[in-house]
Amino acid sequence: MALPADVTVVEGGLDASGLSFGIVVARFNAFITEHLLEGAVDALVRHGADAGDLTVVRVPGAYELPMLAARLADSGRFDAVIGLGCLMRGDTIHFDLIAGEATKGLAQVAMSSSVPVSFGVLTTDSLEQAVHRAGAKYGNKGAEAAMAAVEQVRVVRALGAALGSDA
Repeated sequence: MALPADVTVVEGGLDASGLSFGIVVARFNAFITEHLLEGAVDALVRHGADAGDLTVVRVPGAYELPMLAARLADSGRFDAVIGLGCLMRGDTIHFDLIAGEATKGLAQVAMSSSVPVSFGVLTTDSLEQAVHRAGAKYGNKGAEAAMAAVEQVRVVRALGAALGSDA
């Protein structure tokens, strides 16, 4: 169904030129997170970002992502922040606890900041699933998180223009 002609639609684009990004990446499961990081950087550069406008911050694990994401968002230096990590389910509830806190923490940063925060944390049941989501069978979720960050920056700016403010 097509929308009526008088409906205002606000959308963002995927042009990363002129934008700066803070990328927080967990070192835990680095054999996966490094592929997520490579995918994110590649996607940003292919969509116009200057590599000099990308800052990568490495943290111990996914639990530590929100704190540094908040520092980057609050710095005023970045148009968006991207959180990257990888958690694989084990035999204990540790996975559930860390996955929940990383998710809630990044969401809290996104909600409390005027800077878009993108979620690129894999939560998988197996190494095979993680490999598939870090550039194999199911694409690279780091690249997808990067493109979500670009689009969110652009839609926030478009909304601000549509509302006549800095929305």
